[in-house]
Amino acid sequence: MKVAEAVGRALHSAGVGQVFGVVGSGNFHLTNALVAAGSRFVAARHEGGAATMADAYARMSGEVAALSVHQGPGLTNAMTGIAEAAKSRTPLLVLAPEVTEPRSNFYVDQEALARSVGAVTARVTSAEDAVAQALDAVRRAVCERRTVLLNLPLAVQALDVSDASDALDDASTPAVVPPERTPVDPELAEVEALTRVLEKARRPVFVAGRGARSPGARDALAALAERHGALLATSAVARGLFHDDPWSLDVSGGFASPLAAELIQEADLIVGWGCALNMWTMRHGRLIGPDTTVVQVDDDASALGAHREVHLGVTGDVALTARRALETDDANRQARQGEQAQQGQESQRGQLAGQGFRTADIGAAIAARVRWRDVPYEDTSSRERIDPRTLSIALDDVLPAERVIGVDSGNFMGYPSMYLSVPDENGLCFTQAFQSIGLGLATAIGAALARPDRLPVAALGDGGAMMGAAELDTVRRLGLPMVVVVYNDDAYGAEVHHFGPDGHPLDTVEFPPTDIAAVARGYGFEAVTVRARADLKAVEDWLAGPRSAPLLIDAKVVADRGAWWLEEAFHGH
Repeated sequence: MKVAEAVGRALHSAGVGQVFGVVGSGNFHLTNALVAAGSRFVAARHEGGAATMADAYARMSGEVAALSVHQGPGLTNAMTGIAEAAKSRTPLLVLAPEVTEPRSNFYVDQEALARSVGAVTARVTSAEDAVAQALDAVRRAVCERRTVLLNLPLAVQALDVSDASDALDDASTPAVVPPERTPVDPELAEVEALTRVLEKARRPVFVAGRGARSPGARDALAALAERHGALLATSAVARGLFHDDPWSLDVSGGFASPLAAELIQEADLIVGWGCALNMWTMRHGRLIGPDTTVVQVDDDASALGAHREVHLGVTGDVALTARRALETDDANRQARQGEQAQQGQESQRGQLAGQGFRTADIGAAIAARVRWRDVPYEDTSSRERIDPRTLSIALDDVLPAERVIGVDSGNFMGYPSMYLSVPDENGLCFTQAFQSIGLGLATAIGAALARPDRLPVAALGDGGAMMGAAELDTVRRLGLPMVVVVYNDDAYGAEVHHFGPDGHPLDTVEFPPTDIAAVARGYGFEAVTVRARADLKAVEDWLAGPRSAPLLIDAKVVADRGAWWLEEAFHGH
């Protein structure tokens, strides 16, 4: 058995069941070995798309995924998607053959390339150690939550691995146990400090992020929030975590509705749970009041205070920390009940602390005004173009509730991200850590494969749609019943609305009208052009039909205004 085959078999046995990529001569044998062992391989049309599909699949499935590319240009083609995954700390394994001769056309310093975007690297160095080195790369991806580039030199791939062959062919040999990340238990002193802060708070807000995206974390946070009268919010990547909770403010930050922003600014305590509390989630700090106490909980100690100063940092898994806080609070309350002399005073304090932000008036306001679709607006639709808010609200009403949405970057992105509801934390795949245009369609493909029980929806701008158009073929080839919505303003709208008011020429960022519906039909899609609400009848018909081909909606949206969050976005450049 050759090293390439032994590594492929070992990776599958270690839990790498889904692989995306573009196959060339250097990764041909390795990819085939993965498939022969039982992994599913999805061939993309471009390595950049394959990288983002793998990233999205890992996020939505909770499993490590792999990207298989050719040496040199195959890896460089994939780098934007790899950068997004690395910045998002997605557990992803990048399998890249490697040439070691600098005079080769395929030579690049692959290790330096990966490090430059935040990925970590490993290398298979010998036939004897190949399997162990490959398995260690999987362990690092999962247990350290990192994107790992595993370099596989071509000469090493071709070596014989007799010992590995015997072991992997022996039916009595147990399969490699996939690694698991051990939850970090917080220190008791930090939990007690957190409990004291919560007891003093009168207007607490919890903001949950990527580290809280699990049912266990959701339930623990909801219970702790109820105990202390806290309102609940999320970062964009965790949107939907508190979908059915009547005290949910939805997303904090640039996407926050006016009511959500107002209530967060009034908080006397903000606790970030697995959330970076960065410039996006806190609007460059403007959501934090001058006297607000800021607490951050994260299982990575280096994340605490990385984006802003915090009054208390707790190193621990979100679910475990929330449960420990509840247990400590219970113990403290029982102890106070035994202090008969202070019983009346403490009971009154407990009632006030438990109520917190959860008053009847605030509850009614949240129910009526926290969703963007409930915020009044002037519909600017014309005979030729539809207001993106009107479009998004109508789509939200038409599309099934069980959906998984992948969103591209651009001026339009706030509309599908906030006007389309999601059923839970696995309803929105938000690949925006690198803010790259062109990842949305591939994001939706990876998410669709991870969640085949839901209708996949890709929300794109016309710029991102044209960048990623090659993957329309992948959607059709896989038979995905996907809805692709293109918010088409014939421009890179963010630049138009950022630079246009200052009188700068916009020829470089505006384009002649493109019939994207016709492009989609060429790939085998059903397609409809939407200029008015009535044109969405074709979408309803498609949803009621067999959905045997994917659907693309070329929505001609009004282009006379920037999105509400655009100014916030450009503050971060």
